[in-house]
Amino acid sequence: MSDNINRDRRHFFAGAAMTLAAAQLSLSTTAAAKPAKSATAIKPGVNTSFASLKQIDAGVLKVGYAEAGPADGPPVILLHGWPYDVYAFVDVAPLLAAAGHRVIVPYLRGYGSTRLLSDATMRNGQPSAVAVDIVALMDALKIDKATIAGFDWGARTANIMAVLWPERVKAMVSVSGYLIGSQQDGKMPLPPKAELQWWYQFYFATERGREGYDKYRHDFSKLIWQLASPQWHFDDATFDRSAKAFDNPDHVAIVIHNYRWRLGLAEGEAKYADYDARLAQAPVITVPTITMEGDANGAPHPEPSAYAKMFSGRYSHRTIKGGIGHNLPQEAPKAFADAVLDVMAEA
Repeated sequence: MSDNINRDRRHFFAGAAMTLAAAQLSLSTTAAAKPAKSATAIKPGVNTSFASLKQIDAGVLKVGYAEAGPADGPPVILLHGWPYDVYAFVDVAPLLAAAGHRVIVPYLRGYGSTRLLSDATMRNGQPSAVAVDIVALMDALKIDKATIAGFDWGARTANIMAVLWPERVKAMVSVSGYLIGSQQDGKMPLPPKAELQWWYQFYFATERGREGYDKYRHDFSKLIWQLASPQWHFDDATFDRSAKAFDNPDHVAIVIHNYRWRLGLAEGEAKYADYDARLAQAPVITVPTITMEGDANGAPHPEPSAYAKMFSGRYSHRTIKGGIGHNLPQEAPKAFADAVLDVMAEA
């Protein structure tokens, strides 16, 4: 689930001093822009599989990924979160492919067919490590620059890439906005009602939580889907299709490490320390960006006005109505695809 705890702690709850006028000024820079090209209307759930599933060695991983569209089309990389997988984009990918784009949808480390190449490699869920994975994937696929779009862990990864390697990111679509944070942020307490929303994070901080997630990962993940998207009436087949990705042998270790690291309860790898130090400064994102939010997102998330000032390039925000929850790409694929097409046109 989208662990906005790092940036939320300063900007959502503790940093609410930002004025509404400033937020409106930032949001207005491109809010009136018309879509250059709209994806064809589609009913969510029409597609149930990808035509092409591949693997490639990239960095420390053998990455499993879906691919759609022409090989010479402008590249778009779509990134999922926890506890989701590539099927969050099963209806988005064909829309973008039909518009002439090369679409890459990787399983993040610890999901699906993605595997760490060495048993000696730390099962690390550090956010900067996940971002390095995607840059390595781009190198392996000989993609110099791409539009990056995602939600939850995927949106955070896109944010990190846009800050650390802006030359590799043509444009970005980020559900729930600015998600960059630090371990220091993660140590700061929130008001009780806000802390309640992060119940699973505190559960994962315990050994009982690790064992419980390992034993009940199917039921646990389904509960998260229901809480995060309370108006999305997905069927068992839709959930089970994605739940297979959680059977990855490294899934539990990487998920638990991710959440413990964010609370400052687990160490990361030293080779990512410089990246983390830069990210801890809350750097502004300069690449063209559209942020999105569903009107029925049951996961913790900040208001758009709380992060608008964190984008200094061409920027706009879209709230998608109709009972759309946390898994916005799967619940509203056309809206998500339209945002990708629009931000690419604006870039």
